[in-house]
Amino acid sequence: MVTKIDLVGYEEFKRYVETLDSKASKAIFYFSGTKLADGTSWCPDCVEAEPIVKTFMNELKKDLIFGYVDVGDRPSWKSATCPFRTDPRLKLMVIPTIIVWKGVQRLEGTQCTKVDLLQMLVEDEE
Repeated sequence: MVTKIDLVGYEEFKRYVETLDSKASKAIFYFSGTKLADGTSWCPDCVEAEPIVKTFMNELKKDLIFGYVDVGDRPSWKSATCPFRTDPRLKLMVIPTIIVWKGVQRLEGTQCTKVDLLQMLVEDEE
């Protein structure tokens, strides 16, 4: 069963990952730009990827945590000091980005729209 959470901003993300137990379910985070009044992100690539990622996660029958992380508005994201860019655990360069927490797997940009790559990302490493 996929547990879905929404996190807004770096501080909320940071607080949440500090609560993750190493024995807990696998955690996957999807980083996207803030939503505009119409409910879509300011980031066009995020707008394209989000419905694909959400549909995939809704159909998935695995025990994992799926976190949607709002990285902020365009100026905040573009800043060289954006904590999502500078955090050594993340080192985000583009959005959307999907990462497996405490893993090395990640999808960036248009890779996030590829269902076969999403499937490989969630497969167990056993």
